[in-house]
Amino acid sequence: MPGEVPVTKICIVAEGCYPYVVGGVSGWVHSLIQSLPNHEFIVLSVVANRSVGADFAYTLPENVTEVHAVYLEDQDWSTRRGRRHTKRLKKKEYQALRSMILNQETDWNTLFDLLQRKVLSIDDLLMGEDFLQAVSDCYRLNYSQIVFSDFLWTMRSIYLPLFLTMQSEVPRADLYHCVATGYSGVLGSMAKYFYGCRLMISEHGIYTREREEELIKAKWVTGIYKNIWIDQFHKLSDLAYQRADLVTSLFEHARELQMELGCPPEKTMVTPNGINTQRLMNLPGKPEEEKDTVNIGAVLRVTPIKDVKTMIQAFAFAKKMEPGMKLWIMGPSDEDKVYAQECFDLVKALGVSDVIFTGRIDVKDYLGRMDVTILTSISEGQPLTILESYAARRPVIATDVGNCYGLIYGENDDFGQAGILTHIMNVEEIARAMVEMARNPGRRREMGEAGYRRVMAKYRIEDMKRTYETIYHDFSDSMKLTWPTEKFHI
Repeated sequence: MPGEVPVTKICIVAEGCYPYVVGGVSGWVHSLIQSLPNHEFIVLSVVANRSVGADFAYTLPENVTEVHAVYLEDQDWSTRRGRRHTKRLKKKEYQALRSMILNQETDWNTLFDLLQRKVLSIDDLLMGEDFLQAVSDCYRLNYSQIVFSDFLWTMRSIYLPLFLTMQSEVPRADLYHCVATGYSGVLGSMAKYFYGCRLMISEHGIYTREREEELIKAKWVTGIYKNIWIDQFHKLSDLAYQRADLVTSLFEHARELQMELGCPPEKTMVTPNGINTQRLMNLPGKPEEEKDTVNIGAVLRVTPIKDVKTMIQAFAFAKKMEPGMKLWIMGPSDEDKVYAQECFDLVKALGVSDVIFTGRIDVKDYLGRMDVTILTSISEGQPLTILESYAARRPVIATDVGNCYGLIYGENDDFGQAGILTHIMNVEEIARAMVEMARNPGRRREMGEAGYRRVMAKYRIEDMKRTYETIYHDFSDSMKLTWPTEKFHI
């Protein structure tokens, strides 16, 4: 309408999570949007393929006005519409493509312009002479000891999802808040180039390190090809770090890792997680039939990164020493159905009783029944499930990943130890922690109180809201936009 003053519109760019998949990062995004009801949000979600986007896993808040999706395993729709690209690239375009493939300093803006052409066919580009020549140069200079045909097809598989991302239409907003680097960071970098907006990156786990860990363990890629894939993710993160106006992390060590990976220190900032502590107070306790049972609760997605198999093995070992224990695995098992079935089969193969898979739950319906919670992940950021456990005065057993050490032992506070820390994939050590918790109810209560004091002092949703509201406000002022003071209405 004529005369209206522009109000800040925020685009959340999420990869592999909100609003299609539940989990820690998805829950964080949902809480952030809900905590800022005066602001209009749009969501740009990077997902694997179109089957993922069939349904939302969350009821969207009223201030989310649009949801867009980018599919990494999609078709080249330009060829379906009869559009082909058979011309050779211009010299500047070819040099940008070649430098990217050779991991050299890259003219990303030229590539953004190239991929946004309406007539460009990604299939033709990947199968064309220019891509072949650039890959051949890379092969000759760095990888001549391996089979060229395998290398060529690997490079095509690496660049197909990136090119599909770069060809996607990015919705217009004033601030792009990417909840990872990777493909999300590419989209945010494109938006900043095309729209002159502000760009913020918030990493819950360090994206490149998580991809490294996944690739090292992966069976679908072997040998030197693991390194090639890892280099690709480093490349995408470096683009995001260089283009961002602000890069946040959840704790100091994560910020240090970002700087080690090339993020300019002056762009970095620590912004801890926050949860709705009020929601998790005065929870219903154990029913009468569980009074003599020690309930161990794991709130997680049943996926390899959570290492549920180690948890099950440790519980089977611990239960022989403390038969009165019960393990509750609470969360969805449909994200990786093969792995979930392997976990179900492992329970049967070990012949262990009292392992309950609840499926997706509302944590407040179960957390009050637990004596202790557990997390055996091989990678984490700052787990919301630990903060939720503390809000319910429950201690935790957690592997030494991400910020778990700081959450259990404290960072610059004297609240005391709030749980037991173990090494990853150490069945015996995790089993001992379970037994120790089961045998010491007084110590459990002390640890739970320490966790409660810690979460109330440093990790409340109100604190997180103030932090991000200040950041958004500063960006809005820098763009001379109006800061909304009333609840957003469509």
